Amino acid sequence: MTRPIHQDAFQPADDFNEQLYGALRQSPWWMTSVALHVLLFFILTLFDTTEAATIKRPPLRASMDAEKIEEDIEDPVDEDKQIHEQEIPTDEPVITDEPVEENPVTDNDMPHNEMFGESEGDSDAPYEGPSSNGLVGIGGGAGGAFPGRGGNRNGGSSGYGGGKELDAIDDALRWLAAHQSPDGGWEAAGFNRWCDGKPVSDASQMPDGLGKALYDPGVTGLALCAFLGAGYTNRGKHPFNKVVGRGLRYLKNIQDPEGCFGPRNTQQYIYNHATAALAMVEAYGMTGSSIWRGAAQRGLDFIALARNPYFAWRYGIKPGANDTSVSGWMMMALKSAQLVNKADLKRGRKASLTIDESSFEGLKAWLDKVTDPDYGRVGYTRRGEGSARPLELVDRFPGEKTEAMTAVGLLARIFMGEDPRKSEIIKRGAQLCSKLPPTWNATDGSIDMYYWYYATLAMFQVGGKSWDTWRRAMDKAMIDPQRKDTDYCQYKGSWDPIGPWGGDGGRVYSTAIMALCLEVYQRYDLVFGAK
Repeated sequence: MTRPIHQDAFQPADDFNEQLYGALRQSPWWMTSVALHVLLFFILTLFDTTEAATIKRPPLRASMDAEKIEEDIEDPVDEDKQIHEQEIPTDEPVITDEPVEENPVTDNDMPHNEMFGESEGDSDAPYEGPSSNGLVGIGGGAGGAFPGRGGNRNGGSSGYGGGKELDAIDDALRWLAAHQSPDGGWEAAGFNRWCDGKPVSDASQMPDGLGKALYDPGVTGLALCAFLGAGYTNRGKHPFNKVVGRGLRYLKNIQDPEGCFGPRNTQQYIYNHATAALAMVEAYGMTGSSIWRGAAQRGLDFIALARNPYFAWRYGIKPGANDTSVSGWMMMALKSAQLVNKADLKRGRKASLTIDESSFEGLKAWLDKVTDPDYGRVGYTRRGEGSARPLELVDRFPGEKTEAMTAVGLLARIFMGEDPRKSEIIKRGAQLCSKLPPTWNATDGSIDMYYWYYATLAMFQVGGKSWDTWRRAMDKAMIDPQRKDTDYCQYKGSWDPIGPWGGDGGRVYSTAIMALCLEVYQRYDLVFGAK
């Protein structure tokens, strides 16, 4: 609520100073002394921090600059300073931990496929993106490098999709917004404690589907990607601007000096970093804001630091071993950064992000090493090996029910420039995925949302009969099982975390990654123009 401003507040400062000086001259010395002591006491009370508000869940690891408001990275591009001289603020706006306001979303007020207006919450001056898409247009709403994002009720930006998919996405985003923690992140194991930024006191009203707390940075990255994939940033007059702004600030605050997002207290921290870095790079690409550029660049620097020489990634920094799963997520962040730079160059500017281009050569070499040339199947850590599974769930989710690593390999090859219309390896891999379309069966081990995410993106790029087969299965397997009961504070809009990784990421993971699947129509443009 805005406090009323007294009319006297608009009086010129010089008049006020003269009046004050005259009053002090006419007052006895002892009255002046008392007045000054009272004023001093009042000022000191402003710095009393004994009752300072506390955050329920502190940042997991704060960077050395986490408490600073101003962006500490100077823009190395002189052209940028000229172009954005009136656009980039000198001070970073402050995101307040206000609860998400109840703001019903209708078909008419969800800003799919339109530029955002004046910003609310955490934002900066408007950024005008390029006029046409990059190779993989992964953005839109606010411009920046990715103008293709956002669909409409009559179909997505590439001619597919429609109201049913967008309704499901809207519900998913409403659910995610309701369960954001007050510090801006999403808690894999504690999301059910919050509803619209307020604690839930009644245990009977808390939804189930908890994951593990160590994946908080990772599920936060996925949740933000779901908002960004639908065209929502921290800018504009839409229901989610503050949600996105707080989430990005959370990631920025848990980034360490080397650029890693989140703590390194388990070997899987590299997954957390990959998805968080992807979200930060996309936020910068969609807004062009200097607020997020520094964090995005440091995230990319850590990706370069972690890669094995001549190959790809696994757990930790240059561990020697490689795996396709971690490498796929790293590829996604690097590809987004590459598109930001291509958009910069198209506008006549220098590239604003630094990436190690040899990373793509190393990933290509790794995929060649683990891909079966006869069948197109991609291995996890070696050729012929299936997708990974938690040890205790190997029997429940058998390897023959998924082609997750094949899907990762397909998407990576296409994003790195291999034409699916000409590549025999891609054609064979797509045939394998076509034989395992998404099927929601809670009893036979066929639910694998991780596989569905990569395969949906890959098959959309492949196009033709492969995509038609996959697309026909999507509505039944992805839209129909979305929870429509209760309300957004409980289950409505979410997906039950059934699958091999549901126990790790929980309901936040399942809801975010399913929303990302359905955003395929708006999220990525076709690289090679397949129909």
